[in-house]
Amino acid sequence: MAKSKKRSDCPVSCSLDIWGDKWSLLIIRDLMTAKQCTYGDFLKSPEGIATNILASRLQTLEENKIIEKLDHPDSKAKVLYKLTRKGIDLLPIMVEINLWAEKYFSIPDDRKQQLKEVKKDKAGFIKAFTKNLVS
Repeated sequence: MAKSKKRSDCPVSCSLDIWGDKWSLLIIRDLMTAKQCTYGDFLKSPEGIATNILASRLQTLEENKIIEKLDHPDSKAKVLYKLTRKGIDLLPIMVEINLWAEKYFSIPDDRKQQLKEVKKDKAGFIKAFTKNLVS
């Protein structure tokens, strides 16, 4: 949804209007992992997003200043997508989603190890990861 379209003034509702669909947090996840992605990179995700859905979600996230487009250094036909500061600020939410999922789902061993580190010092992990995303 564009910035001007919101269902109510409830903070949860307003947030979900931007990133609460089935795909947007996966796009954000990919950008947190890779820092920058092309359109094609998103299509390679194992979840298998359709091209029309991807285009729509990228547009919504860009309109709401969660992501930004950058010129691709190697191709004028491609663009890179990157999280804005507003998008990076979703990191604590992503950490909490992962911790919740670890509690209720079977997750890969590498993710378990990462979450073990997160639990030791959640604030430190978020600070270091954020610094990595900003640089």
